[in-house]
Amino acid sequence: MTVELIKRMMDACYQAKRVRDLLPPLPKGVMPSYIHYLDSIQKLEQQGVQVKVSDLSDALNLPRPGVTRTVKEMEAKGYLKKTASAEDGRVTYLSITETGAQLSQTYDKQFFDALVPCLQGVPEADVETTIRTIEAFHQVFCERRTSLEI
Repeated sequence: MTVELIKRMMDACYQAKRVRDLLPPLPKGVMPSYIHYLDSIQKLEQQGVQVKVSDLSDALNLPRPGVTRTVKEMEAKGYLKKTASAEDGRVTYLSITETGAQLSQTYDKQFFDALVPCLQGVPEADVETTIRTIEAFHQVFCERRTSLEI
């Protein structure tokens, strides 16, 4: 790998961030992370998981305190509901409210479903390679964060 190629990859990451910024505007007070959390909860539920904050944290590869904070915000705004486990009151499960499901439907599913035909010309193998590459770069940067500081 050359320095020039690493720089081109960093430019591509910047471009990818700009693409994310082109997503449709969200309602006032709704953070992009809310959509991501709702999507992740739905995926976990489809796998038969009764979702806890720890499950969501693991799925998103984010620290628990930050996930807990966002979940509290989402609960306060009516997008999520917490329910104590009947077997162990210390365990709390997350579920999506009707308001959260409507938000997810509008700002996630409908938008991405509309993109599918627009992106038919991009080979899936290329997309999979891009995802793996970005994940690998992210892993290296996370592991080397302190040693990369100047």
